[in-house]
Amino acid sequence: MRTILISMIAALFATAAIAHSGGTNSQGCHTNHKTGGYHCH
Repeated sequence: MRTILISMIAALFATAAIAHSGGTNSQGCHTNHKTGGYHCH
């Protein structure tokens, strides 16, 4: 039970670390307006 709980918490933090707001274009890419960088998902 404890291992499952730890795994779930770790997955939650991993998802939050890579998530960000912002729409994507038809290729799934967008510009980060804070840094000026352009990337795709």
